[in-house]
Amino acid sequence: MRVRRTIGWMDAVTALTIVGLLFGLASVLRGERLEGSPVVIDGDTLLVAGRRIRLKGMDAPELRQTCERDRARYPCGEEARMALRALISGRPVACLGGSRDRFERLLATCSVGDIDLGAEMVRRGLAVAYGAYDAEERAAREARVGLWAGTFERPADWRRRHEPRSPSA
Repeated sequence: MRVRRTIGWMDAVTALTIVGLLFGLASVLRGERLEGSPVVIDGDTLLVAGRRIRLKGMDAPELRQTCERDRARYPCGEEARMALRALISGRPVACLGGSRDRFERLLATCSVGDIDLGAEMVRRGLAVAYGAYDAEERAAREARVGLWAGTFERPADWRRRHEPRSPSA
């Protein structure tokens, strides 16, 4: 005897849930791509197409952060922002990311042409490695460029001591 089975509403819900999860997984694996003319917020944060993007793998000094070089304090956070702005030089950026930070900013690798902005900021000593770009940081430290030409507090340590939790971190 053959048993005939019909699809019930629970089977349909289960199937739709599985399909939804697969689409969600595919979008995470694929990543989110944003392109456009950026507004530079600080040394590691951009605004592209109305979305806040945090450059992944590096950490630049905060805007209000100061550092020391040649026995004088200087605004290293503002210097990092100006350097990122100059590096972009009005050209469009392409960003690819898939995760978000605690402030819901897209964590992304962004480039201008063939230049990886995060790698270049770390290479120039204007940011520190933060999960990536260790070789670039080592080269900057050895060449004593940017932050490494003097003394500074790592941006994450500076934020812990100076700022309440904010999305510009």
